[in-house]
Amino acid sequence: MGIRDDAIEVRAQGWRRLAALHGLIETELERRLQAAHKLSVVEYTVLDALSRQDGWHMRMRQLARAAALSSSATTRLVTRLEDRGLLTRILCADDRRGIYTELTPAGQALLDEARPIHDQALTESLAEATKQPELEGLVAFLQA
Repeated sequence: MGIRDDAIEVRAQGWRRLAALHGLIETELERRLQAAHKLSVVEYTVLDALSRQDGWHMRMRQLARAAALSSSATTRLVTRLEDRGLLTRILCADDRRGIYTELTPAGQALLDEARPIHDQALTESLAEATKQPELEGLVAFLQA
C-alpha cells in the first residue's frame, strides 16, 4: 500500500466514523421524538429550520436544502405537516410561482415542547459515543 492508498484509507475511516456517529445520534433522536411527540427527526429539522427564519418562512427549495431532501420528498413532508396544522404554505407576493412554507403557532408550540427532548437526546448520544474509542476523537472535535 502506497502513501496515496494510505490517505484514501484514512479518509474512508473518517467517513465511516462520521456515518457511525450520525447513525447513533439519529436513531436516538428518532426514538425519543417519536415517543414524546410523534415527530420524526426530519420533521423536527424542518420545524427548527423554519423557526430560525425571520418571519418563520422559507421557499420550498431552501427548505429542501435545510432538510437534505429532494423537492418531491419535501413537498410530501410539508403536506403532512400542513395536514397536522404545523405549517402553512403562502404564495410569494413577488413571484406567483414561488411558495413559502411558514411555521404556524401550533408548529412553534410543538417545536418548543420537543426541543428539550431533542437537545437532551443529542447530549446523551454524544456522551455515549465518547465511550467508543473510535468515536471519541470525532465527538471531541465536534464539541470544540
